Amino acid sequence: MNFEVVVTCAVTGAGDTVNRHPGVPVTPRQIADAAIEAAKAGAAVAHIHVRDPDTGKGSRDPELFRQVVDMVRSSDTDVVINLTAGMGGDWVPSQADPAQPGPGTDMIGPLERLAHVQDLLPEICSLDCGTLNFGDGDNIYISTPPTLRMMAELTRDWGVKPELEVFDLGHIRFARQMISEGLIATPPMFQICLGIPWGADQSVDTMKVMKDHLPPEASWASFGISRMQMPMAAAAVAMGGNVRVGLEDNLYLDRGVLASNGQLVDRVIEIIERMGGRALTPQEARNKLKLRGADG
Repeated sequence: MNFEVVVTCAVTGAGDTVNRHPGVPVTPRQIADAAIEAAKAGAAVAHIHVRDPDTGKGSRDPELFRQVVDMVRSSDTDVVINLTAGMGGDWVPSQADPAQPGPGTDMIGPLERLAHVQDLLPEICSLDCGTLNFGDGDNIYISTPPTLRMMAELTRDWGVKPELEVFDLGHIRFARQMISEGLIATPPMFQICLGIPWGADQSVDTMKVMKDHLPPEASWASFGISRMQMPMAAAAVAMGGNVRVGLEDNLYLDRGVLASNGQLVDRVIEIIERMGGRALTPQEARNKLKLRGADG
């Protein structure tokens, strides 16, 4: 049981959710406000994607990231900033010639994937630790070992803690290899990602197996998606982990009731407190996760 829980709120994501929920933040102002709302509700960490303000689609434009981060940092609300570094790995083979990229492909190198991280130096950025069939279409998310090693080395040198996002056991295996090579500063920080088609299923058994394969010194969190967001949060706390909620992973507070990020944070903190724990403040989270800016 984890009695002192770091709550992360993933406020928008890059998925096709804008047309399903009018409250999904799209503009830099909306995304910054969502991060601030989540922090005021009790989240210690805001996990941030950006979207094209005109289309609502996920974006990797460094200027959009800068606008969001500047607004969050200039607010009177403290929150640990966790920027995605997962954009730029999408490969969709052409129907006419599968050896060529088709519509929807967005493949860039490791330096470009981290351009906004180098510019803004958040305390945390995500690092997706492997390749995955993403959904039922032809989309493949690609992160090769050389790309991941370079991204890990760069974030280590910049003092940014990589959140090692793992979608199956093979991803944990490779993350442990990077740790053994000295590319990831200790203690490492993992996010066990459950329910994403076609990664690991969202179940208590799956979470335990993946948790048991982490290095003993690691801190970890986990999340489920859709209706399993809160059950997986409770399971993570019971197993000693931290939690992630937010509109990136789930749009509903209750059946048929659309949620806000703040409401999802409120709900998970209620669960944590009913289990006898508490949600840590941003500064307590920095100290626990050994982030840049930790006391001492």
